[in-house]
Amino acid sequence: MSTESKFQALLQLIRFDKPIGTLLLLWPTLWALWIAAQGRPDWDLLLIFCLGTFLMRSAGCVVNDLADRHWDGDVNRTRGRPLVTGAVSVADARLLFLGLLLSAFVLVLFTNPLTIKLSFGAVALASTYPFMKRFTHLPQVVLGAAFSWSIPMAFAAQTGELPTELWLLYGANLLWTMAYDTKYAMVDREDDLVVGIKSSAILFGDRDRHMIGLLQLAFLALMAAAGVSFDLGLFYYLGLVGAAGLCVYHQYLIRERDPAACFKAFLHNNWVGAVIFIGLLLDYAL
Repeated sequence: MSTESKFQALLQLIRFDKPIGTLLLLWPTLWALWIAAQGRPDWDLLLIFCLGTFLMRSAGCVVNDLADRHWDGDVNRTRGRPLVTGAVSVADARLLFLGLLLSAFVLVLFTNPLTIKLSFGAVALASTYPFMKRFTHLPQVVLGAAFSWSIPMAFAAQTGELPTELWLLYGANLLWTMAYDTKYAMVDREDDLVVGIKSSAILFGDRDRHMIGLLQLAFLALMAAAGVSFDLGLFYYLGLVGAAGLCVYHQYLIRERDPAACFKAFLHNNWVGAVIFIGLLLDYAL
């Protein structure tokens, strides 16, 4: 294989052409930074967390494919992944995973001791999630915990402490992650049942839409409670109204449980994170 082909395969392994995971990880990170800094985050921290988000999401993709390489070939959506086709070797994937983690850790070293300590939790959660699909029908809980860990890290980096109120944001984001990743799991439900991979979509069964709706409602309620706790204003709540409208639209998309529509609903969650962040921007700017 040529060097260029190998490089392209590595980019595919980290989903470079599919930034949705990075964006879904980035939005709550930006929420936390803006709230912790009251609308004026340090520019060096903003750069560190944006780069760190990309690196940790990439590392998560690599370890996920390493964990699933024996099953991905039996799933329609994943049978073309580099570790399945042989475009990337297991050894190269492991080296890439370690390199991404090391790069992310170097970034964290430019913050403070509390943030550095919290970074070990991020590594543990990112490394553990892919294996949870073997043992529990709720791996989405672990994914939510991993995708929310940047929230306490952002507060620690910006303020040097962990105010109690941040856990409202953490809990809200965990529930939101569970909701959108259940939509994602609905895409693969039939294949997952065949190969024995567990998911919330399988656990919820015919009640999947109702459970996603409850998760969405709980997410919005905790975000509203966080708004009260952090004394946020009108534009933030308008952002939540916009997010609620998008959640209703997602329910419409998944009404028939069509895999393509479920995947579209999953991707569309990028706009949920975006409208909330826009509300925060306007709230602090105006």
